[in-house]
Amino acid sequence: MIPALASSGDFFLDQENPSMTTDELRAAADRLVQLHERFAPLFGRKEARAQAQIYLNGLLLATGRKSAEPMALECGTPTDDGVSQLQVLALQRFLTYSPWEYQDIQREIQAVFVDELVPSTAQWSIGTVGVFDSSGFTKQGTHSVGVQRQYCGHVGKTANCQVGVFLTGVTPAGTVLLDHQLYLPIDWAQDKKRRHQCYVPKDVRFRTEPQIAVELVRRTQEPGRVHFDWVTADETYGRNGTFLDDLEAIHQPYVVEVPVTTTVWTADPATQVPPPSDRGRPRTRPDRSTVRAVQAIAADLPTTAWQALRLRAGACGPLVFEFAAVRVWAVRHRQAGPAIWLILRRSLEPGAEIKYYVSNAAAKTKLETMALVTGCRYRVEEFLCEGKSYLGMAQYEARAWSSWHHHMSLVGLAHLFVTLTRVSLKKNAGADAGHGPPLAKKRVATAQADAGRSHGHCGVPFAAQ
Repeated sequence: MIPALASSGDFFLDQENPSMTTDELRAAADRLVQLHERFAPLFGRKEARAQAQIYLNGLLLATGRKSAEPMALECGTPTDDGVSQLQVLALQRFLTYSPWEYQDIQREIQAVFVDELVPSTAQWSIGTVGVFDSSGFTKQGTHSVGVQRQYCGHVGKTANCQVGVFLTGVTPAGTVLLDHQLYLPIDWAQDKKRRHQCYVPKDVRFRTEPQIAVELVRRTQEPGRVHFDWVTADETYGRNGTFLDDLEAIHQPYVVEVPVTTTVWTADPATQVPPPSDRGRPRTRPDRSTVRAVQAIAADLPTTAWQALRLRAGACGPLVFEFAAVRVWAVRHRQAGPAIWLILRRSLEPGAEIKYYVSNAAAKTKLETMALVTGCRYRVEEFLCEGKSYLGMAQYEARAWSSWHHHMSLVGLAHLFVTLTRVSLKKNAGADAGHGPPLAKKRVATAQADAGRSHGHCGVPFAAQ
């Protein structure tokens, strides 16, 4: 069922390098067969295994829309009369009603990640990084599970959509989708009729996106599975104090972006409690005069507090940013929180926007280490871009809870094949989708010189070439 790989001009691995040889294409086809054989038992009956292979072929090779019907028609097994509508129906039923568990697929993907990609972390100082992100999928109507008018990052505004929470594992060799879950809005979670119609499991309850993210990292890090040296996420998660509390409760190091309006203590709150006086009741709460907005802290930093650090290679040369770190204390649920790092990042462009991060890293942690973790977040955006552009991630036509999760796991499996093939062929993963505009050549040269003198040891190795 794989020979189409050798002749497909749309296989997106080949877009960056059209000189891919026939032998390389044949090796990639063999790898897809081997990967399917490893995962095939998880799909159960032989009929489901065959449908899984058709679905993977469709995600990787179909030239049109990558929903069940066109993929079945293009990648199904032809008869004398072509591909029948019964095969289309079989693929649709495979997605929704087939009893295989998507979590079984995710666990095996995690095992491949540990075996094939985690060893590459010896190339850098930050180990394995987990990256969270939410992504919206615009939909018509009101019947697809979890759909309603809500913020959709894909279009940058409120829209009728579904929202999924995704956890990717990042290594120098590549990025893999380790786990995912659909966000179920509270109206859906409380609607028994719609839950029944969309096969929502009884144990699924309303959870915020940050709560889902913590659950993903917990079950991914079950004993014997993936270990994250760091996790990172955008300010959707960083503004949620409970999310940070939960990561600290499981002793998970993090570097998470926070909004510009975030406030912190600049002095230990324990030292800010006013002394007792002869009049009135003694005060037990610390004086809040040392609570400041992170933007104000950044404005007061001297020039010497900033360091230029190279994060990675970009499309137009090394990506270099200036970083600063300040030891502060969190304001958590309007109360004094633990000691944390406030990390600030800006590009070398004049008047560049400053990004703010917080981290529970130990007090002796080097700024270079935390800076490198901030540079990993674009990898989840890269995964989502590739998934939606090439692998039909957003082109599903499925209303049920089971079909949404089945589809996402199959997309994750297809992307795993792409990543492993890139590693074996040593291909570039694509143009950088990183943070901000490319640096001017003059500024790059200056920053490189500075980084080479002072911080040459901290650069992230280039992505898999």
